[in-house]
Amino acid sequence: MPNSKGITLKDSVARERVVQVGTPTIHVYEPSKAERTGTAVLIIPGGGYVKLAHEISGIALAKWYNTLGVTAFVLMHRFPQSPDVIESYKAPLQDGQRALRYIRAHAEEYGIDIHKVGVMGCSAGGHLAASLCAIDEDWSKVGDTLDAYSCKPSFAVLISPVISMDDAIVHEGSRTNLLGKREQDITLRNLFSLEKQVNGNTAPAILFHASNDKAVSPLNSIAYYTALYKAGIEKSSLHLFPTGGHAISLRAQRGSTVMWPELAEAWLIENGFLSPL
Repeated sequence: MPNSKGITLKDSVARERVVQVGTPTIHVYEPSKAERTGTAVLIIPGGGYVKLAHEISGIALAKWYNTLGVTAFVLMHRFPQSPDVIESYKAPLQDGQRALRYIRAHAEEYGIDIHKVGVMGCSAGGHLAASLCAIDEDWSKVGDTLDAYSCKPSFAVLISPVISMDDAIVHEGSRTNLLGKREQDITLRNLFSLEKQVNGNTAPAILFHASNDKAVSPLNSIAYYTALYKAGIEKSSLHLFPTGGHAISLRAQRGSTVMWPELAEAWLIENGFLSPL
């Protein structure tokens, strides 16, 4: 495991939140073989880089994807401030990159098209998902057979994502937990301000955000979409809803926010990432 001190930690869950990850893992949720579409998604739960809301922004989403014929993998990544981690800011990205490599390495086993492997994340999970798309540094090679596979997503579905480390729109808790003692490092702030890392090879994304989100400013999604647009990633799409707060999910929503799952499915189909059942 890269970037590890070799300390043995136990996984810990409290109040439906994973609060400690000993070994990074992915939990697989499969549709029936008859309904496989060849599409896969790595789901990254939110939690401010200090916990993982694995039920509502992990397992629930995986089961929804299964109804679309998508094979879903829920990532349990190490936290940046874990006592086992050497360089805090690298650990989540390393675990995500290794997970994408694993999925592609096992594509035949799961009936997956390696060109249709995307990511999805909510809140800080959205930051990690977008990091996998926009940051080109590869920190996960360890000299094994997985190194031969791509760690870049084909597409991204982002809900209320943290995007920027800039003071004006940052989610301070996520920045503090991710960068730790190096929070004031301008180079790292710029690296993890994902609107500054987008280029012509960045995966297209569909973004959902509520205008009344008081936790993570919708300006984060606007900044990322704007960067994608300027880079010519024309398949990308942005949807801002008047309500929903920082709680857009599969639970009952009011108003137009309830439409996000249908919009996500339609976007995946129209851009060739998903075949309709």
